[in-house]
Amino acid sequence: MSHVNRDKDGNPLIERYTPNERSNHWITAICFILLAVSGLAMFHPAMSWMYMFLGGGQWTRILHPFIGLVMFVSFAILVLRFWHHNHIDAADKQWMRQIGDVLNNREDKLPKIGMYNAGQKILFFVLIACMCGLLLSGIVIWRAYFAFYFPIPLIRAAALLHAVCAFGIICSIIVHIYAALWVKGSIGAMVRGTVTYGWARKHHPRWFEAVIKKSRD
Repeated sequence: MSHVNRDKDGNPLIERYTPNERSNHWITAICFILLAVSGLAMFHPAMSWMYMFLGGGQWTRILHPFIGLVMFVSFAILVLRFWHHNHIDAADKQWMRQIGDVLNNREDKLPKIGMYNAGQKILFFVLIACMCGLLLSGIVIWRAYFAFYFPIPLIRAAALLHAVCAFGIICSIIVHIYAALWVKGSIGAMVRGTVTYGWARKHHPRWFEAVIKKSRD
């Protein structure tokens, strides 16, 4: 390679995420946080204090669905960017069969992982399902623009689906954050965009080998 980025200690770095990919991710993440707190505020009186994050009850009811649309579009772009990295293959099935080794950090016994492991890929598809459920149900219960087109029983069912999908996506994001904290260097990859050769070789060896091979071609 003609030029190799290095960290402060002189270790060579590999780009894992481009600036556009990172911006896309953080826009989605910020929208999720705003939607989670505003959605919880509307869900139960005990959490009504969260209305303050979007300027009170009235503004929360107005802004929540619009922020939801922004998050869906931003997430859809993420899906298009990373879809080809999330196909379940034979190595992923073997990874899932060795979940005991995964939980005990015995990565040397696991099959070679590409850009993402099986757990990350499953989370990817769970998020897609929850996002689609939130969008469709959200349109049905969007009182200002669409709710009057639908019968009351359908609106009630959509409200229930919206709550279930919201619970699913909140749990999924908690798992996502925990996994990022568990594997040291993951958050740095999404902040700075780069990882060390050692990190890539240890956690995603098949992806590391592909990147190195491509850089030499």
